[in-house]
Amino acid sequence: RAMPEERTEQPHIVTCTAPVNIAVIKYWGKRNEDLILPINSSLSVTLHQDQLKTTTTVATSRSFQEDRIWLNGKEEDITHPRLQSCLREIRRLARKRRNDGDSGVDSASLSHKVHICSVNNFPTAAGLASSAAGFACLVYTLARVFGVEGELSGIARQGSGSACRSMYGGFVQWIMGNKEDGKDSLAQQVEPETHWPELRILVLVASAERKPVGSTSGMQTSVKTSCLLKHRAESVVPGRMVEMTEAIRKKDFAAFAELTMKDSNQFHATCLDTYPPIFYLNHVSQQIISLVHRYNKHYGETRVAYTFDAGPNAVIFTLQQHVPEFVHVVQHFFPPETNGQVNQGACILLGYFSKEGT
Repeated sequence: RAMPEERTEQPHIVTCTAPVNIAVIKYWGKRNEDLILPINSSLSVTLHQDQLKTTTTVATSRSFQEDRIWLNGKEEDITHPRLQSCLREIRRLARKRRNDGDSGVDSASLSHKVHICSVNNFPTAAGLASSAAGFACLVYTLARVFGVEGELSGIARQGSGSACRSMYGGFVQWIMGNKEDGKDSLAQQVEPETHWPELRILVLVASAERKPVGSTSGMQTSVKTSCLLKHRAESVVPGRMVEMTEAIRKKDFAAFAELTMKDSNQFHATCLDTYPPIFYLNHVSQQIISLVHRYNKHYGETRVAYTFDAGPNAVIFTLQQHVPEFVHVVQHFFPPETNGQVNQGACILLGYFSKEGT
């Protein structure tokens, strides 16, 4: 006798993408590890998604037995505290909306488990802000799935501090805030992606290897041991935030470039001042720094700037008119192929800015 077909429910699926952001005033050090509250404010530029992005798909279904996550095709531990805090917060907000009588929230789906697939189209742990794009994308996608709207950067921050800045395009500041509960530690757009159309960004990949010291543990050691970090947070960054915002507003490239390089250098100086010291830059990174200063000195003006996050890869800022020549200079000193081997120091040309997650 034919058995009745079991009715299978189609999962609810949402896919979003989110951009990488590059800090020009660096975030390094937390005052609260659990809530991810920084010891200083920071400011970043959001990159265009054509080249660097995270794509995240979230599926919910009554048939799923548990929450699961895959990163670049490999299943990861969903019980990671930062993942859990993002999931918990989005579900809490969804329940709150339902309890407030919002008809847009499907009550049944609130109890459904989620399957999350996230893919980066760039090296995940090589200092290219992969966790920022990843958690921004995760929070944005989960919010769409569960019908949560409004300010999401505070939730993204609880996954990865700099993720809050990837929730917006253009130039974005992460205000450190002062409240114990972190409610005032949020990202805010300083200028939109249309503000400075001539600005261009190059990424010079000095190494795609996983960095030896992760940002989280590196920050913890710096906060405990670096006197320079404390001085930086209290006496240097507040003034630099004001100067950087002004340079961006005026589109003053020389001021923007000099501040960007000085702040990158001071960040890496705090890494050296950490005990034991942390070395994120490699030999290629140092050659790039030297090349930029020689190039600017040759022209008697600041045409190019570098910044390095917690890794050896250089992010170069310049204006459109200087891109062809500077790329030519980079390729001269770092030829794409040497003896048949792909040489370290490959150049990726990026567009300028990205809109917020889509």
